[in-house]
Amino acid sequence: MAIRKPLIPLEGEIKTPPFTRGARVEAGELLATIQEGESLGLPSSRPMPSIGQHVGELRIKDKSHNWRIIYRIDDDAILMVDVFDKKTQKTPKAIIESCKARLRRYDEDK
Repeated sequence: MAIRKPLIPLEGEIKTPPFTRGARVEAGELLATIQEGESLGLPSSRPMPSIGQHVGELRIKDKSHNWRIIYRIDDDAILMVDVFDKKTQKTPKAIIESCKARLRRYDEDK
């Protein structure tokens, strides 16, 4: 078993409610997979180069919600950059910009 990188939440949380129990468990399993160094592809995850290098978006379908978890894989940790309910086909520009700003602040404070 690979050593799990720590998960560092920068914004948002995964809890029931608003996530159903099943969606929360799925999110936890997907994050654990990433923490162990395994790659995920569609439909579970997709790259988000519009936010930055090594940034991805976990995709979790939950009853009437399409949850998204923006994350970045660093050498020493997995950053959970944002958690939101996606309501449109495109990721809102405000989400992209806030994620970029959050990552800039994180990198400056390192």
